[in-house]
This record gives sequence, C-alpha cells and structure tokens, in this order.
Amino acid sequence: MVFTYPWFLWGLVAVAIPIAIHLFELRRPQRVLFSNVEFIREVKLVTARQRKLKHLLVLASRIGLVVFLVLLFAQPFIPAPKQAATGNLVQVVLDDSPSMRQLGPNDQPVFDQAIDQATDLPLAFPASARFGLAPGGPDLLSAAAFRSAVEKVQVSGQAGEVGRLLVQRQQQSQRVGAGPLFVFSDFQKNNFSARNLQLLDSAQQVFLVPAAARPSANVFVDSVWLDDGFVRNDVDLTLRIRLKNGGQVPAEKSSAKLFIGSRQAATFQVTVPAGQTVTTQVRLRLTGLNVQECRVVVDDFPVDFDNTYYFTLQPAAKINVVEVAANGQLDRLYGNEPLFSYQFTSAQTADYRKLTEGNLLILREVPVLTAGLRQNLRRAVQQGATLVVVPPKMMGSQDAYGQLFRELGLGPVQWQSVPPTGPVLQDVALPDTRNPFFMDVFAGVNPRAGMPKAAPVLRWARTGTEVLRMRGGESYLAGFPSGGGMVYVFSAPFSAPYSDFAQHPLFVPVLYKLAMQSYRQQQQPAYRLNQAVVNVQLPTAGAGPETVYRLVQDSLTFIPVHRRQGSILQLEVPPGLQHPGFYALQQAGKTVATLAFNFDKRESDLASYSAAELRALIGPNRPNVQVYETSGSQTAAAQYKATRVGTPLWQYCIWGALACLLLEALLLRWPRRPVPAPVVMA
Repeated sequence: MVFTYPWFLWGLVAVAIPIAIHLFELRRPQRVLFSNVEFIREVKLVTARQRKLKHLLVLASRIGLVVFLVLLFAQPFIPAPKQAATGNLVQVVLDDSPSMRQLGPNDQPVFDQAIDQATDLPLAFPASARFGLAPGGPDLLSAAAFRSAVEKVQVSGQAGEVGRLLVQRQQQSQRVGAGPLFVFSDFQKNNFSARNLQLLDSAQQVFLVPAAARPSANVFVDSVWLDDGFVRNDVDLTLRIRLKNGGQVPAEKSSAKLFIGSRQAATFQVTVPAGQTVTTQVRLRLTGLNVQECRVVVDDFPVDFDNTYYFTLQPAAKINVVEVAANGQLDRLYGNEPLFSYQFTSAQTADYRKLTEGNLLILREVPVLTAGLRQNLRRAVQQGATLVVVPPKMMGSQDAYGQLFRELGLGPVQWQSVPPTGPVLQDVALPDTRNPFFMDVFAGVNPRAGMPKAAPVLRWARTGTEVLRMRGGESYLAGFPSGGGMVYVFSAPFSAPYSDFAQHPLFVPVLYKLAMQSYRQQQQPAYRLNQAVVNVQLPTAGAGPETVYRLVQDSLTFIPVHRRQGSILQLEVPPGLQHPGFYALQQAGKTVATLAFNFDKRESDLASYSAAELRALIGPNRPNVQVYETSGSQTAAAQYKATRVGTPLWQYCIWGALACLLLEALLLRWPRRPVPAPVVMA
C-alpha cells in the first residue's frame, strides 16, 4: 500500500487524545441502596467487568475514527502493476460510422455502449486532465465538457475510417503533448488492419476498446444496374439487383421491394448465405422524361440502417454527333435514328461551340487541319468527348495530323506512300465477337461473309485497343484513351478508291457503336455520403460565375462548395449531409437535378475483429498497444485505473470512520440493567 500524501500520517499523533480522555476520565460513583447486603461483593465485581469492557470498546472506536480520518487525508492506494501514461492529455476516438448501429448482446446498439464507455473515462484521470475527441475539433475539453461532447455525437454517413482517425489523433497528441489514446469502435475488418497500427508512435500508449456485437444476418443492396446502357422511355428494361449478406449468419427468405416513386414496381424473396451475394432481375418501365426516384427496400432485422437503397433513373439524353469535314455525308446515318442528334460543321469555318457540346466528334478526311481546330479538338477530348479520326487521302496536312496525334498521346505516326498505280486494297479481317466493342452487336459471324477492303495510309507506334484488323495483321481501327475521353483512328479513308467500308453492312453498326460508347452520363444513379466530390452534368444556359446551388431535402438545406467547367458541375459533399435519401439540387429555387445518397456499402459488411483477434493482430512487438475487453461489468475506465493508476482505498477509509462512529454511538447508548428500588420495611 502506498500513500499519495504521506505527510498526513503525522496526524496519527492525535490518537493520544482519546487515550488521554480514557485515562483521565473521572466518573462520579453512583450510590445504590440495597435492603440486603449479603451479595454486595458479587454485584460489585460483575459491574466492574462490564464497565471495563465497555470503556475499552469505546476507546477502540475513537482510536479507529482518528486513524481512518488520517488515512483518508493520506489517500492510500494499491500500486498498479503497469506504468501509467505520462502527460495530462487524453485523446479519444469514438467510431460514429453506421455499422455501430448493430445490436450488442444486451439488445442495445454498440454505439450507445461505446458512448457509455467514453463518458466514464474521466473517472480514471485527475480533475486537471484535458480530453481531445474525434469526431470533433482540435479543442481540448475538461471532463464535464468532454462528457457533454460525447453525448452529442451521432452516427454519421460521412464518418471516416477508424484507422485514419486514429493516426490523426496520434499526430495531434505529438503536437500538444503525449498522453494515452483510447479507441472505441467495432473495428471492421474492411477498414482496419495491421497497417494502421504500424503508423502509430511506439512511445504512445494506445488502448483499443472493441464493441462486441451480436452475430446476425444483414442483407443489403450491393449494386444495381441495367442491361442496356441507355435508359429509354416506355421501353421494358431489365434491372439487376445484387443483394449481399454482410452478417455472420444466413438470411432465410428475406423480402425485398422495388419502388419507382410512390409506386411499387416489384417484390421478391431471396435467401442469402452469410458473406455471399445473390443477383436477381426485375422488369420495369419508365414513363415520362423526368428523373424517377427509385429505391429498393429490404425487410431485414435487427440491422436496419442499410435496409433502403436509393437511386435515380432518367431516360438518356440524345447523343450529340458532330461531323467535321469538307461536306456532310453522315446525316443519313445518324439523322434517321432518334437516339442521335447530328450536326455538321465545315473544317475551314468550324463552329467551336459545337465541338464543346458534342459527345462524338468525327474528323473525316479533312485535308487541311488548322491550329485552332486542332486545339479545340484536343480540348474536347480532354473534357471527355470521343474523337474519331478518318485520315485524308491527300497528304497536305501530315505535320498537323502528326502534331495532333502527339498532343493526344498517340505518339508518332507513319504515313504510307501510295504506289503510282494506285492504292492496293486488302481485306479487313472478321471482327472478334469476344471483343467488348462488339458485345450485343452480332448474333453470329459467318466465316464466309464478305468483308470490306481498305488501303491503309496510316500506321501508329502506340498499342491501343484493337477493334478491327487487316487480314495481314495490321490495325484498321483502334482506340486510345486520352485525357477524359477516347480517340479512335481509322488507318484508311472512307472514300474510294482507298476503301469500300462506307458501302459495307459493317459500316452502320461500327459507327453506331462508336457513338454509343461516346455517351457518358456524368450523373450517377447513386452516390456515397462519404465521397468527396459529385459530378453533375447540367445545361450550360443560365449558369453564371456567381450562381449558388443548394441541396435540399425537406426542411434541410445545404450550400455545397462547387466548381463549374462547361456543363459539368463539381460539388463537394457538405459535412452536414449525413443521412441517406434523395436531395434536390436547386438553382434559384428551381430543381435542376435529383441526387441519391446512400451509406458506404463497406459499412454493411459487419465482419469485425474480436478482442482476441485484435491481440493477435497487434502481436508481441507492440507493447504500447493494449486491448480492453468490456464484455463483462468492468468498464474501460475501471480497467485502466486497475492496471495503470492503481486501486484507491480512500472510500474504504470513509466507511471505516463511519463504522467507528456508529459503534461508539451504540456503546454509549447501550441500555443499562435497571437498578431495583430499595425496599423500606415498616
């Protein structure tokens, strides 16, 4: 036993006070009258023994009271088996991710258990200690302010990974002073690993407090997608829904419903084994041109934070095809299909505004490539457009084309000389049906089918995605990623006598496929609450540099930080946007887009480290990292005090002093034997 304030032990000298009172107490003898004096000696002996024992007990109680009061001020305690952390600063990381809403063994969310554990933490430290809390600001809090801040923490869809928060708090400890670091979390296996522990300072004491959850099933929507890349109006669509069980037990016959707006479009039941996925498909049809708010609702208990998956569907906009040539020849190809919007611009007097709005730019056999046209084509590709280059049959702009190819990242190209007798045509090889470019294009390929002929005038050094080849192995059509877009290059012109590709049946599906692949929907069906940036494609009209955009859901309004580049609006997800659902993007009170936000699906994977697994993960080489298991009645604060601070005994001194007072009161008020009244003889 060790004393916190040993100089108070000098107070034991006060024990002499009750002893002196006992020795020098003079009591006046009591006179008792007896009618018969035969038994006076015997009664006198018995009374003396009782009084002596009573006085000794009173003396012992008074001495005990003084001793216990002195020990109370001396603050005795049993020393801790381990050394306590240095410093007067305590850093606390409280996991507020959605996975903390799963239930524990006592049918209470593990998040509430973590809050209770964190609230009791100041009991293990002196009153002068200061606390830092994550999530929270860099301010250091007193014990009362820390408890208040902990009770205000709520589950957030934007919660960061525990490992990253742990490193951030440890770095803050290095700036303001060393101290222990406590982490209250469920320690999911998909966002916490041994690498997070390797980044910790070995000089700081870290205490991991896992929140044990009850094993259960958790069925959630992993992803949804359409078989057709284009959402068309009043057309039957096949929507595929992939469900996953992120729990530890299988889910039997879980019900799921698909809603389009307020209308229920489909319902089905699935059985999902633990940790496995099941994909189902439903048929749906969209009516109208507006955005449809869709959601999949899974009947899953007790883990219900991810039971609803929100997403949007909207009929696809027309694909803008811009032909840059001496004259327009592709009008009949793209103009007859309502899916496309065809425009033509002359190469000599090109309308650069059309180039910025086009999804597919076809540079067809332009003999003279100006510097302005070259720069605008490069800028459009960098912003995500698809450029198809059909080389000219005249050799007047070889240098300009070579510079364009270098700027687009294709590297140097070689121009083939034409023999004096004219171009030599070669057969194009049969398309490879395994090529993703030709997916869903051909029902089958006849090996004896006639193929187009071409005389290549271009060769390129960079290896790209081969779409069509010549029978000799040379490339006829290849694609190259460049910036945010794609560049497709034909090795031969379309016009005769260099090629008969424009008259071949393969011409239409290839040009249509190029246009379809150029379509990129910037707005995704759904977003995550914890992603940093959201890209939305908006009309260019009516957008000024001072335009203010708002995200609105019922009575909640957020003004996100945004940046606009052309028709693409980049939004930073506001920190206060924490709950999933549909949010209307408004400009001047008018809704310009509808965005769907969901929890990160990694939060739905409930596989977590137990206390034993965390100890194995830590290993023997990190003695500064400890695991506190709180499945019993002992809290993390109590374990820290027992192992790092010691066991205080002052409360036992209070009980001892009270017991001595009670004993003295009982002894002094003990009833005496009644003395019989004297008998007077007449």
